[in-house]
Amino acid sequence: MGQTISTLLALVVLLAGCAGPRPFAHRAAPTPPPPAGTTFRLWQDSAIFDVARRLIDGATDGQPVWVEMYEFSRPDLAAELQKARHLGADVRLIVDRTVSVSARTADRLAAAGLAVRSYPVDDKRHQIDHVKLLLVGITALVGGMNWGRTSAANHDYALETGSREVMGRLRAIFEQDWSLAGGRPAPLAAMPGPVAQTAPGQEVRSTLIVALRQSHSSVEAEVFVLTDPDVMWELAAAHRRGARVRVLLDPGQDVNRPGLSLLRSAGVEMRWYRGTAGSKLHAKAGLFDGQKLLLGSANWSESGLSVNHELDLESEDAQAAAAFAGRFEQDWSVSG
Repeated sequence: MGQTISTLLALVVLLAGCAGPRPFAHRAAPTPPPPAGTTFRLWQDSAIFDVARRLIDGATDGQPVWVEMYEFSRPDLAAELQKARHLGADVRLIVDRTVSVSARTADRLAAAGLAVRSYPVDDKRHQIDHVKLLLVGITALVGGMNWGRTSAANHDYALETGSREVMGRLRAIFEQDWSLAGGRPAPLAAMPGPVAQTAPGQEVRSTLIVALRQSHSSVEAEVFVLTDPDVMWELAAAHRRGARVRVLLDPGQDVNRPGLSLLRSAGVEMRWYRGTAGSKLHAKAGLFDGQKLLLGSANWSESGLSVNHELDLESEDAQAAAAFAGRFEQDWSVSG
């Protein structure tokens, strides 16, 4: 912590953020699959769970239903996985047992006969397996939303995709993690493209930094935690190049306050997210020049970009970018 504060102070010189809803009270109407030809589709907030149920419900005999989830305590999705297994799907689950509710869910599903493994986090580095990934057949859902009992109250994003290139890399990452959780480390080499992971490698960091450096007209971001000095430097640099840089932060995270003050002093437009009672801004998402969308599990922090196991997707799908831009403007207008 002392080193982080010192770094932030150095950057200041260089550059001279009640009750929740009942998540299982009802089910929304089923979400439709993406239109034919759509590479990515952006989903928001509680609708992410409707997509997860749709995908798992559609699993057929022999199809993979692979889940890697940091926080998992929703009984409805646990039941969906059991149902898929009974129908013959290849159901596998990777959890981080440092999250007690995830450990309990994993134990119950393992007792029911599902294939379950625990990601071996590095306690010495205070690492977590922060990935939020669902793979079903030829479709994936990747984002920042946990499968917790109260997660539906949070503002978050996920991308649904059936891109062949993306699916190939996502399957390889899950198999990498499944092998590691089974005691056989087989880390993948870094690969440029729309899929970025952290630990192994720092693909999310490099993808984010490149996106910031290539931004010339605008940056819009909604971020749960923003503390990484390199990212803050690049946000300020984009502003100095003439880009309009706007960032929404979750006000419940005290660690965001130094960064908010620092970036405001550098001319970056910063606001605290204002949502409904009990809602967090849990997203980790940025839109660059209105075209390139990057989102996933990685906070814009040292741990999120360098230590934890994380997973992000980068998309230039015009509809996904437009959907994020519209929601960002809505959130920006009511925040302060």
